[in-house]
Amino acid sequence: MGQFFKCWFLAIRPKTLPAAIAPVLTGTAMALGDGIADLPTALFCLLAAVTLQVGTNLANDYYDHKKGVDTTQRIGPIRVTQAGLIASESVRAAFIAVFILAAFICVGLVVRAGWPIAVIGILAILSGIFYTAGPSPLGYRGWGDILVFIFFGPVAVAGTYYVQSLELNTAIIFAGFGPGLLSVAILTINNLRDMDSDRKSGKNTLAVRFGRSFALSEYLVCVLGAMFVPIFIYVFIEDHLAILGSTIVSLIAIPTIKTVLIATDGPSLNAALASTAQLLLIYSILFSIGWIL
Repeated sequence: MGQFFKCWFLAIRPKTLPAAIAPVLTGTAMALGDGIADLPTALFCLLAAVTLQVGTNLANDYYDHKKGVDTTQRIGPIRVTQAGLIASESVRAAFIAVFILAAFICVGLVVRAGWPIAVIGILAILSGIFYTAGPSPLGYRGWGDILVFIFFGPVAVAGTYYVQSLELNTAIIFAGFGPGLLSVAILTINNLRDMDSDRKSGKNTLAVRFGRSFALSEYLVCVLGAMFVPIFIYVFIEDHLAILGSTIVSLIAIPTIKTVLIATDGPSLNAALASTAQLLLIYSILFSIGWIL
C-alpha cells in the first residue's frame, strides 16, 4: 500500500503545485486587503487550481510516454508511465477523473461569477489536455511558455479575485504578471534540462528552437522581471508600499540563478526547478502580506 501511494505521489508532481497555489493566494490576499474577500469561494478556487494542475501533470505523463518523449534516457524526475510504475491505462483514467472533478468544482464558481469563469475553466482543461495530446500538441510547438504565463499568471490571479468580489481592476491583472513570470521560469528549467531528449523526439520547445543561451536569458528575464512587478504596481497605484518587500526574493534567488547558469546535469537542474517553485511561493506570500498590510 505504501508503494501504491508513493507512485501516485510521484505522478502528481507535488513540486509543481506552488504554480497552482501561488496565484490563488495572491488573488485572495488582494481581495482580503480590499475588504471584499469570500474565503469559501477562495477555497473552491484553490481546489480548482490544484486539480487542474494535477490533471495536466497526469495527462503530460501519459501522452509524453505515448509519443516517445519520455524514454529510459530521461534525466528529469521519474515519470510513472515511462518507468512502468503505474499502468498507462490507470494514468489515463486518473487524469480524466481529475479533470472531471475540476469541472465540477468550476461549476460552483460559474454559479457565483457567471459565464466568464466557464470559458476560463473550459480553456484551462483543454489546454491541460492538448498541451501534450493530439497530432500537434501545444507544448511541442513552443506555446507552453505563453500558456503557462497566461493561466498561472493574470488569469489565475484576476479570476480568483473576480469570483470573490465580482469586481476587477488593472492592478489585479498586473499583479498576475509576477506569478506568471516565475511559473514560466519553472517551465524554462524543465525545457533547458530536457533539450537533448526533446530535440530527438521532435518536441520543439523554445529552448529547442532557440538554444541554451535563449533559455538562460528567458529564465533571467522571468525571475528578475517578476521582481519589477510590485515596483510597477506601487508606482501605478501609489498605495500598498509593503508589497515592495516581495522584491527581496531577487536576493534569495541568487544561488538558484547561479545553478541554472552553470549546471548541465539533470540532478542540479531538478534541484533548481524545485528551488524556483519555492521562490514563487515565497514571492507570492510576501506580496500577499504586503497587500494586506
